[in-house]
Amino acid sequence: MQWASSAMEQCNGGAVQWASSAMHPAVSQPRGPGCRWGAGASAQVLPRRPWARPAPEQGAAGASRRWLMCHGPGAAGLAVGPAAGCGAQDAGREPIASLAAQRGTARTEPRAEAAVPQPGAVPGSLGGAGMDQRLRELRLQEERVFLRSVARAGHPPEPGAGQREPPAVRHEDAEQPRGRRGSRAQPIVPEPLASDAELQVPASPLSPRDCSLIAEAVSRSAFLRRLGQGCPQALAQSFAPVQHGPGDTVLAEGDEGTAMYVVAEGQLSVSQHGRPLRTLGPGDVFGELAILYHCKRTATVRALTAVRLWAIDRQRYRAIATSNAKQRRAEVLGALRAVHWLQGLSDTHLSKLLDAMEECTFAPGHVIIREGDEGENFYIILKGEVRVTQKVEGKEKVIRVLGAGEHFGEISLLQNIRRTASCRAQGEVTCITVAKEDFLEISPFCPRQHSESDASATEAPAPVDPGRAPGSPGRGEPPAPARLEELAAVRYEDGRERGRSVVLGTGGFGQVELVRCRERLFALKRIRKDWVVRTRQQEHVRTERQVLAQSRSPFVVGFFGSFRDGQYVYLLLEFCQGGELWTKLREVRCFDERLAVFCSACVVEALEYLHGHGIIYRDLKPENLMLDQQGYVKLVDFGFAKVLGRGEKTYSLCGTPEYLAPEILRQEGHDFAVDFWMLGILIFEMLVGRPPFHSMEPQKIYSRILDGIFSFPAFLSEAACSLIAKLCRRRPGQRLGNTASGIRGIKKHRWFAALKWKKLALQQLEAPTLGLIKQGPPYANFKRFSADWTPAQDEFSGWDEDF
Repeated sequence: MQWASSAMEQCNGGAVQWASSAMHPAVSQPRGPGCRWGAGASAQVLPRRPWARPAPEQGAAGASRRWLMCHGPGAAGLAVGPAAGCGAQDAGREPIASLAAQRGTARTEPRAEAAVPQPGAVPGSLGGAGMDQRLRELRLQEERVFLRSVARAGHPPEPGAGQREPPAVRHEDAEQPRGRRGSRAQPIVPEPLASDAELQVPASPLSPRDCSLIAEAVSRSAFLRRLGQGCPQALAQSFAPVQHGPGDTVLAEGDEGTAMYVVAEGQLSVSQHGRPLRTLGPGDVFGELAILYHCKRTATVRALTAVRLWAIDRQRYRAIATSNAKQRRAEVLGALRAVHWLQGLSDTHLSKLLDAMEECTFAPGHVIIREGDEGENFYIILKGEVRVTQKVEGKEKVIRVLGAGEHFGEISLLQNIRRTASCRAQGEVTCITVAKEDFLEISPFCPRQHSESDASATEAPAPVDPGRAPGSPGRGEPPAPARLEELAAVRYEDGRERGRSVVLGTGGFGQVELVRCRERLFALKRIRKDWVVRTRQQEHVRTERQVLAQSRSPFVVGFFGSFRDGQYVYLLLEFCQGGELWTKLREVRCFDERLAVFCSACVVEALEYLHGHGIIYRDLKPENLMLDQQGYVKLVDFGFAKVLGRGEKTYSLCGTPEYLAPEILRQEGHDFAVDFWMLGILIFEMLVGRPPFHSMEPQKIYSRILDGIFSFPAFLSEAACSLIAKLCRRRPGQRLGNTASGIRGIKKHRWFAALKWKKLALQQLEAPTLGLIKQGPPYANFKRFSADWTPAQDEFSGWDEDF
């Protein structure tokens, strides 16, 4: 039995071993040495091979193992096997295991270690690049530390509506409090790119030796290496020299970070909360997070001796990285346009094809294609030369030599024939490649066949009441207020907050308040204008208002109007009485599958509507999902939304750290595909109670996203794992929802088999979330916040004229 494109194989009687579908390329096709998932680690050719079911492991009945899934730079392939030292329970959390599926029901069974060869693996070793035994131990230890650090005292609530019975706890972990997500890393606010005029040019260019040392230091940084940017000449020349004397504070814990540093000479100490951590010397890099986004320093760095540093600020780094990404994308698109059988495709189709392709590096002399083999991949040469040979009378005859911009192997994508020639690397060769099965997923050459029953699965939502937009007044309801003065604050009627204004939510922007007008309740979002101007968010706030005003979907929060005064702009929104989905998830720890299916389906409906109107959301998470009085899920908070044309890319770095897609972190340019990645993370978090990539330290979160290592708990069904894996493929062009079938592919997935999509669109289904909604005053489902009356400064620049 061959490894399947869905990253899943049935093994002797239904046992299933899962690998993240982000690793789909690694298990679906041979790869050459140096095959990189975007940029980074190397890989060896991994031929298709049967799946060997491991023998049962000796040990206690029901013991389970952690199986790590790996894709992305630094991993370069599939690592399958139990994590070192992991038994039936991980620090009081769910057991992690391979999955066994029988008619969609998962079961746990003991397993022995399965040594599966990986790309880049040394013969006889268990793991490949980035996935050796030591890495497994570190990942497991980090998760234990994280779970214990966020654990709450006491016992979890009794299983209720939408809650799964938590797994049993190991004896040695019985005294540990249950881990539960209590907080979230702060969202990353997008920053506009600086213009060339705003960027300061270093006073004097660096010498070739300095540029070489900077490039070497950047290449040694594991985090920067994962980002895949490298250090081109333009970037190295943008570092500016900085000098400090002994005892000087270079970085102070808690200060705003704006630059990254490379140590040229001298020694520096790193401390956190007054505790020494390490010493930095020549060639070391520090402050890397600051080049990605606006964040606070987490440690203090002081000079022990006289030091010379090279520094680059965030604006310059982002400008150069974005420019390089755009230039590189344009070059590859130009190479695709030169392929004669692709010349009839639009730029949108070529962009989709490029998003499904991966970069591979081949060592000198490596046989990329062997004559007579089954054709699996198509290649375009980026750098180097490839010699094409053919056997003639038993001897190798050179047919031609291909160079940069030329391609080979395309016949395998169009016809089911074996290779007619061999292709060997002359020197080191870098190519981009796409597998046949991935190409067929996106290729317009392959007509899609849908039955009548398929078409009925995605019928358009029911027409809205004449003259009524979702969230706007219906028949018999009072009209929305025309003036801010018509709104009256709703006040708490009990508790210590009695008599205070009801605040539904707070943030750096301001707060959301519960207000009333003519006996009707609304949510009033109040945004500080001085904060908007200070953080340069004028365009995003205007976009939020525009998107809300144009949206007409029952799965998007209703919009009733906007107001402004000297200090604030206001958005008057539909009041969703059921509260945040995040709050409900924290209360029950994790949702059962029926509840998660319903919530996810509502999100799919919202994304289908937004994407159909050219809107990318970019901030999907439980905090931005609200329950209305009927228990239906609505998407709220469009501060990161953006209107985007098909085939276009945007380069802002924004979102919630645990939910960021790899292409956002690498600043390669992203599009609608990031919403499908975030949907996969959301489904995982609803079912498990935490996101798959998690840590108390943001840099570790990003490293894990770029590495692509995560595990599926044993209690998840095969269908749920399949959907999450297909949504979280690393290459955006391979993600379910972003292929030729579009969002229809998500709706047709077997995880949603029991859902009636037409009835959902009509809101005729009984919402399983009703059991989560508390009865009582209208604010009963919201956490109680204190109103923030910190005075805002007057702001009259005029950016808010549309409000």
